Amino acid sequence: MTRIVIVGGGPAGYEAALVAAQLDADVTVVEAEGAGGACVLSDCVPSKTFIASSDVVTGYRETERFGVHSGGIEAVTVDAQAVNARVKNLAQAQSTDIHNKLVKSGVNFVAGTARLGVDTLGHTHRVEITPAGGDAPYAVDASTVLIATGATPRVLPTAVPDGERILDWRQLYDLPELPEHLIVIGSGVTGAEFASAYLAMGVRVTLVSSRDRVMPHEDADAAQAIERVFRSRGMTILNKTRGNAVRRTADGVEVELSGGGTVTGSHALIAVGSVPNTEGLGLEDYGVAVGKGGYVTVDRVSRTNVPGIYAAGDCTGVLPLASVAAMQGRIAIWHALGEAVQPLRLRTVASNAFTDPELATVGVSQDDVDAGRVPAREVMLTFAGNARAKMADLGDGFVKLFCRPASGQVVGGVVVAPKASELILPITMAIENNMTVDQLAHTITIYPSLTGSITEAARQLMLHAPE
Repeated sequence: MTRIVIVGGGPAGYEAALVAAQLDADVTVVEAEGAGGACVLSDCVPSKTFIASSDVVTGYRETERFGVHSGGIEAVTVDAQAVNARVKNLAQAQSTDIHNKLVKSGVNFVAGTARLGVDTLGHTHRVEITPAGGDAPYAVDASTVLIATGATPRVLPTAVPDGERILDWRQLYDLPELPEHLIVIGSGVTGAEFASAYLAMGVRVTLVSSRDRVMPHEDADAAQAIERVFRSRGMTILNKTRGNAVRRTADGVEVELSGGGTVTGSHALIAVGSVPNTEGLGLEDYGVAVGKGGYVTVDRVSRTNVPGIYAAGDCTGVLPLASVAAMQGRIAIWHALGEAVQPLRLRTVASNAFTDPELATVGVSQDDVDAGRVPAREVMLTFAGNARAKMADLGDGFVKLFCRPASGQVVGGVVVAPKASELILPITMAIENNMTVDQLAHTITIYPSLTGSITEAARQLMLHAPE
């Protein structure tokens, strides 16, 4: 029987384990935190659950425009402890569900840590496992090892989290009450999502952004639209400014800014990216190539440079999305067990920022087109003319579509709207299936619906095709 050891039980690890068990391999997953890993227990699932509570609050904003007199958003109160308890309970329930699914599939789930041992003769790799709880360490020889250890919030030496006033995003759910004034350092997707959620809950928010706009790596039109919403709702955004240091004060924090000034608040959230969890795994001693920043170097089927050693997820630095991690893990096992496998394709990977409104993208970007890396035609339609958007009073969103200049093949798209994470799917499917704007334009959509703007964008691209 083929023996596989997976180090890490997040999306990359547990999805890989389920594939391996389905193919009758002997599978061991070693995970220190619990099934689902940090993604389920402290990162993605908790943050999106927290955002779901903020969405409920947003529903009370300016209801009078709809003829509904609710007392307005000022009348809404948020019980921080109840919100955080729901976050933690849901995360733990999801972890339990994943654990039960793994065990039911025949996976051996070990709570603990693991590292590569000494090189062994033959086509096996020795993995040294240290169980949690004080049980004796032991070794397992496996034909395939998958490293799926994820990543951890980056710590600034001048702003070390203390869990009370200076926080990383995993510590927010331990706060006994909502911050009075939250200073968010870092305006990438994570910083923007939490800034958006706390703003919706009535917290005063200052967002420190080192670039000229929030979410600088996202579509510029989309990021600017969301920044306008943030500012209109009262958020203070400090563009082209860095938080050089954070210090505790008697009753809060003081953030030293790169421009020489300071800003004070009750709490500071440090959201300046992540670092891979690759130390202490014995990778270098075993000869596994580790690149800049500590990320494991892999190819498009998740192989490292050492035969039989694979890696997947955030520890590889390929694309920090749970969906990509899961697919990397599945691909690794399919390849290791000799199944037919298609190498990882990032051009059809959709991503989403869970701000309010949401920002979803897929395929080629505006930067690709503007820089001449990808020839494409584009059209952007605001929701100003969309009947469903008018009914819901959605004035801030839009749909953008990219296609090949001659063939009209759909190659990219952007959606800014509530539930953009759902609305991006038709564009993703069009790209995945090599559809043209003609085919998309001839697809009948519900009227009225926001998806109607997607087909309308396709019709405009079809009508303006080059002769």
